[in-house]
Amino acid sequence: MPAQTFLPGPRPNAVRTHTGQVLPVPAGWDLLPPGDAALTRRVKAAGEHWLIQEKVGRKLFSRGVWAPAATIAQCRAELAGERSTEAYAKKQAAGAKRRENTQREYIEDFRGAVVEFLGFHPRHTNLAAALATAVTNHATPVGSGTVARTKRIPIERRAEAAVIAWMRHQTTAYDSMKIARVKGQRREVRRMLAQRSKELLSAYRRGEPAGAACALARALASHESVTGEAQA
Repeated sequence: MPAQTFLPGPRPNAVRTHTGQVLPVPAGWDLLPPGDAALTRRVKAAGEHWLIQEKVGRKLFSRGVWAPAATIAQCRAELAGERSTEAYAKKQAAGAKRRENTQREYIEDFRGAVVEFLGFHPRHTNLAAALATAVTNHATPVGSGTVARTKRIPIERRAEAAVIAWMRHQTTAYDSMKIARVKGQRREVRRMLAQRSKELLSAYRRGEPAGAACALARALASHESVTGEAQA
């Protein structure tokens, strides 16, 4: 039997259907808030429950799970007992190590993809390395929500999108622009700025000199200065 999904209600102990009807939560039920994925899975597998979800923009967010209070309490107690064992601690440590290795390998692969996308002339090898490092450090942290974390597109396209996004924020006035709230206007501005960034990258691919006034050179110099101060 598929789980029933509702929207948050207008008051505590109530939910709203997708047609707008407000329903009371069954007596004896509690709301398990999101945050503990393992506990949520157990409660959902244990029996009847209501999923509460809310769409904000294009993203769908979980607002918790309504289920019998006794079920939630039992699942929580069972899980707490398992988590207190030495076997669980070892399993968690092994999982953390595995995720750390996976993340390190991804960072290396992503940085390589960025360097390959840049394709700078040999005279700009150092600049390419600095840009690849800056983009990778910004885009690859777990939970960053950047395009580098998606698996829906190949890593080559992720690298390109991450470079263009980094340049949009670091080498243009995008963040301070007053963009009219007209449908498609922000997308058009981003398209225009992306074209400018691609033209700038093309100059470095051709091996043209990097002038002191170059927006990319200035942005990287500023970035390296800030990074150096943070590490000091």
